[in-house]
Amino acid sequence: MSVITDLTRMWLTRTVKPFEFKNEYDQNLPFAECDGLGLYVHIPFCKSICNFCPYCKVKYSEDICNKYIDALIREIHIVGSQYEGKKTVTSLYFGGGTPALAVDRIGEIISALEEHFIITEGIGLELHPDNVNVEVLNVLKNAGVTKISIGIQSFGDKYQKILGRKKVDTESMAKALSQVPFETVSMDLIFALPEQTYNDLKNDIDEAFSLGANHVAIYPFIDFTFTKSPVKAMPKKQKRKLLDDITKYCYSKGYSRNSIWTFSRDKAEYSSMTRENFLGFGCSATTLLRDQFKINTFDVEEYCKRIAENKLPTSLTIRFIKRQRMIYWLFWTAYSTRVDERDFEKFFGVSLKKMYGFELFIAKLLGFVKEKSGIYEMTLKGAFYYHYYENFYTLSYIDKMWGIMRNEAFPEKIEL
Repeated sequence: MSVITDLTRMWLTRTVKPFEFKNEYDQNLPFAECDGLGLYVHIPFCKSICNFCPYCKVKYSEDICNKYIDALIREIHIVGSQYEGKKTVTSLYFGGGTPALAVDRIGEIISALEEHFIITEGIGLELHPDNVNVEVLNVLKNAGVTKISIGIQSFGDKYQKILGRKKVDTESMAKALSQVPFETVSMDLIFALPEQTYNDLKNDIDEAFSLGANHVAIYPFIDFTFTKSPVKAMPKKQKRKLLDDITKYCYSKGYSRNSIWTFSRDKAEYSSMTRENFLGFGCSATTLLRDQFKINTFDVEEYCKRIAENKLPTSLTIRFIKRQRMIYWLFWTAYSTRVDERDFEKFFGVSLKKMYGFELFIAKLLGFVKEKSGIYEMTLKGAFYYHYYENFYTLSYIDKMWGIMRNEAFPEKIEL
């Protein structure tokens, strides 16, 4: 797998130089001139740890959670106060973990952010199904949350057991969602589970929309090496057919495809990923700026210590060469299934065709993309192979990095 990603990286960046992450960072972050800046906040606490989940999370403790939130708010002020006045940003997303375990302090975190930022496109927050009740939803709505994403994974008994999840109380969930409406109600589902059929996934999608969702995300199961999940990934051909068939089904229902994995109705949107630049706050949160990408430590205790010293909790930083930044931009922009060459030229000051004309020609020749008026849109075939390559990327790069950072608070260096 690493051979494929290494060769692709060398070809697209036109250098053998790896992605080099070093134990260094800038205390003052150059975000002032970044357009389309987004915000992300990570709350790492969970009541129980799902064996398939790769994200940074720890067992919930009220005392540790409150100490962490205090540090998080301080990090927000350390970064936000670097900008004179209020910086306009697009969106704010809370991920985890289970952010609702800190539901009574979400409003406090949002208030801290609003001291420094003007949020123009809403606030999203991830929820565990157990947290979808009228009391929690009202607290979140009153705090300013406009979008929620519920981690269902599957409504089917078989897959809930495989994933170590308990049965979702769909009746109470639907009732709560009808009483406390949000701009976007997204439900996360997992596809490519063992022996999962088209009807299994179709039924999950139908149930999600019937319960009050106007947006669904069907994320592929990825077998990270550092998780304890016994679940094995689905074979390539079977996975491609399932993704193609379910995409066609969603189109037949009139749903819009917002990204490789997401479908919606009524133009609902929920994505914390497809942004040109963003600031991340909290353990494991990442920050992407014009010329650098940084990752906060995964260690809650070390995170709090760094903040207490009035230092940013950055564990690793990569300082991009130009082609590396272009590849990062293209990779995550393509997540939305379309790339506009005008956006690329606006961001980098150079033509997309000049930099990657040959690769675009090959992509069109192979039937991965179609181009009209400078906009490149993925075909079904292209979307699958994007997924297929992203799986290699995840296992070669993210798996390695997260595996190390789960065990070392501040590694000296990681090369990918």
